[in-house]
Amino acid sequence: ASVPLYRVFCQATGYGGTVRTHKGGADDDDGYDLPEDPSTLPGNRTLTVTFDTVVDPHLPWSFKPAQKSVQLMAGQTALAFFETTNHSDEPIVGVATYNVVPMQSGPYFNKIQCFCFDEQRLLPGETVDMPVFFYVDPDFLTDRRMKNINTMTLSYTFWKSDFEEEEAAAEVAARVAEAKAAVAWDEKTPYPSLRPT
Repeated sequence: ASVPLYRVFCQATGYGGTVRTHKGGADDDDGYDLPEDPSTLPGNRTLTVTFDTVVDPHLPWSFKPAQKSVQLMAGQTALAFFETTNHSDEPIVGVATYNVVPMQSGPYFNKIQCFCFDEQRLLPGETVDMPVFFYVDPDFLTDRRMKNINTMTLSYTFWKSDFEEEEAAAEVAARVAEAKAAVAWDEKTPYPSLRPT
C-alpha cells in the first residue's frame, strides 16, 4: 500500500531522481507543450541519456535496452525500447520501478508513455518490446545545477509482482475459514448429514 503513495510523491517532486510522469493540460492538444525547434532555446545543447536495467533475482526474466543510449536536446522528445523475456515455464507478472541519475536531474526528466509501475504479464517464453517516450524539460537549461550535466542515466528494475502470491494466499485463507466453519458446525451437532455443503 505504501508503494503507490511513494510513487505519487516521487513523481510530483522528483525526489530520489524519480522521473516525473507527464499529465496533459487542458489547453494542450497532445498533452505537452514543447518548442517546435528546441535548438533555438538559449543555451540548449545535446544531452545523452543512457539506460541501465536490473532484474530481481526472484524474477526469471531477462530485461535489456534495445539501444545503449539516446541523444536529444532539452525540449525534444525521444523514444527508447526495452526487450523483456520470460524464461520460465509459467506466466509471470512483473512490475518495473525507475529513477534517474544524477538525482537532481530527475525533476526535469518527463515520461509521456512508460511501462513502469504497471503490471506486465508475460507468458512462458514470451518476449515483448516495451517503449518509453520521454523528454527533458526546457527548464533544465535555466537551472544552474544542471550547467555541467550532459549525461543522464535512466535506470529500471523489474520485480516479481506480489499480486499472484497475495491472490493465492487469500484463496487459501478463504478455504481454511470454510474448513473451520465446517468443523465448528460438526462440533455443535450430532448429525453430520446436516452439515452445510
